[in-house]
Amino acid sequence: MTDVPEPELPRGIALAWGVAANPQRGPKREMSVERIVEAAVEIADADGLGAVSMAAVAARLGFTPMSLYRYVTAKDDLVLLMQEEATGLPSEEATSAGGWREQLTALYNEQVQMYLRHPWVLDIPISGSPVTPNSAAWMDAGLRALAETELTYEERLAVVLMVTGTSRWTGTVLAGYARTERERGIRGHDITVQEDALFRALISADGYPELRAAIEAGVFLDESDPFLFNLERSLDGVAAYIDRVTSEGRGPRSPWARLDDSEIMDDKKFREAQKAVRAAEKTLRDARKLERQAARIAHEHRARQRGDA
Repeated sequence: MTDVPEPELPRGIALAWGVAANPQRGPKREMSVERIVEAAVEIADADGLGAVSMAAVAARLGFTPMSLYRYVTAKDDLVLLMQEEATGLPSEEATSAGGWREQLTALYNEQVQMYLRHPWVLDIPISGSPVTPNSAAWMDAGLRALAETELTYEERLAVVLMVTGTSRWTGTVLAGYARTERERGIRGHDITVQEDALFRALISADGYPELRAAIEAGVFLDESDPFLFNLERSLDGVAAYIDRVTSEGRGPRSPWARLDDSEIMDDKKFREAQKAVRAAEKTLRDARKLERQAARIAHEHRARQRGDA
């Protein structure tokens, strides 16, 4: 592994981690990064992301826009911090909800609820993984749920991305229906009844035989959760894959095994070596957990010192 110089943190990322320099002048008690972000989130919750501007936030706080720039120098940074605030942290209930499958399902449900509380988050363009504390905590929680499985880190991350992608799509659809309910003043059930009526009026058995059969079966009036069904079937596949890897091993994927030499997978010493590797990986995960806890404590200590200064 080559040495990579430590990158210079963008202002928004530094603010999210609490390592950006504080302004030397300006209103101190009435103004803070936290208060600015809180006001921006309140505006977005009420009127959408498009209503958020430095001028609108300043007006809400009773200051001039220029005073905000002492704390948050760009709107992109503000949006990043808003997303971080809205994302929050996974609950203790979710991260201790049983086995890996129950934990991932709980994380999915909490993410969907976050999108319903703050639908404007869905309007923020995806330009990569947000390297912020709360976003990292969600990713860490998903990986931790899978830590005791036979999945590699790459496979665990792929499963976490599947869960977060499913939650985002679910949030997009449900937030859209919730917006329709608010704007039209009707209940969700009434919307589905209207949709069913439109499909029945427009979809013929001659032109769309399978879709018409589904309509006649009442598919658009069914109250089951299709999004949760998708997640559960995806997790079924993950569970089956874990079972296969656990029972059969990775076979040819091992650098010591040839395509025509599976006997090595049954060798006692080889199995013991694999067990030792898994134990070492667990020790490393525990050490990294302690490292993160120490970093968080140090961060909180520095924050208190800055507050006392």
